[in-house]
Amino acid sequence: MQIDPIAYFRSPFRSKFGIPRQSGLVDGLLGEVVFEPAWSDANAVKGLEDFSRLWLIWGFSANVDAEKHATVRPPRLGGNERVGVFATRSPFRPNNLGLSCVEIVKVGQGSITVGGADLMDGTPIYDVKLYLPSADAFPEAKGGFTDSRQWEHLRVKMPESVREELGKSADVLTKILQLDPRPHYHDDASRVYGMLFLDWDVRFRVADGVLEVVELRRQTDYLNV
Repeated sequence: MQIDPIAYFRSPFRSKFGIPRQSGLVDGLLGEVVFEPAWSDANAVKGLEDFSRLWLIWGFSANVDAEKHATVRPPRLGGNERVGVFATRSPFRPNNLGLSCVEIVKVGQGSITVGGADLMDGTPIYDVKLYLPSADAFPEAKGGFTDSRQWEHLRVKMPESVREELGKSADVLTKILQLDPRPHYHDDASRVYGMLFLDWDVRFRVADGVLEVVELRRQTDYLNV
């Protein structure tokens, strides 16, 4: 079976690094599903405005050539314990397919603005399906190791000069950084990381539970803080 993209995703994340590990973790994080010409007919989304959430079926396009294994090391387990790939939401999957539940913000002709997506810019979308609370919500379901291993949010120090430069995006970026974008086996207080967000290269380091933004780069210009 061959499946072709019906749309591509427009996201503030220009690379894999820094993307939230699940959808719905960051309020105010917006993206856009932009349909291919064959599916940009307004009739294709007729009635969608009456719903509040969607399932996006998409492709891990950056992992197509990555080696796949039967076991993986989930970040929630600190990157040290191995479990079966089908007992995780690892991006390194046999067919590179992803599934995300997102909020419908705006339905347009040829596009849907959504909130809370964990997708990189340019991600291919293979299908869009409705989220139905009566069929898709099971609050009593067991969550395996995720029930006992909670994320520990970081405290973010962002200089006022950076906040002013980022404008309204500063609050969204802060929520993203609180989730700790680093690989969970990294613990080097002297290391400076770079994360592409919108048109920015955000440089930061982490020590003792505090993430400090140390530099903001835009193209060839630099804002040192």
